[in-house]
Amino acid sequence: MKIGKQTRREAKELFRSTFVNGVMDEGRIRTAVRQVLEKKPRGFIAILEHFKRLVKLEQDRRAARVESAIALSPEQQSSVSSSLQRIYGGGLNISFAHDPALIGGLRVRVGSDVYEGNIFARLQRIEENFSKTKN
Repeated sequence: MKIGKQTRREAKELFRSTFVNGVMDEGRIRTAVRQVLEKKPRGFIAILEHFKRLVKLEQDRRAARVESAIALSPEQQSSVSSSLQRIYGGGLNISFAHDPALIGGLRVRVGSDVYEGNIFARLQRIEENFSKTKN
């Protein structure tokens, strides 16, 4: 669905109004949607759809997933969390997962950024280098 510039502009303005100290506020999102539904401006459905898309993109951008070969202790999780908060700012939604296939180390995904610091990824790179030199 193609939307006009004015609709996009109104959705962005609505989206910007949901931030408090640089972090999206769930209460403000609800209030903004409620106000649009009450006023029903021209093209309000398109405004809300674009607004929903912007909110989803921001949520994805603020999601962090940390995978480790063994379960991390609470102290290690706290250390990783504080490091990510320092780099990416507050408001990160951090989840921790255990993946034995990593063999050792961590894989961290924050939005579209991926940090590979694990043995499995290193072994794959070595294998790729060997296969390149054989050919």
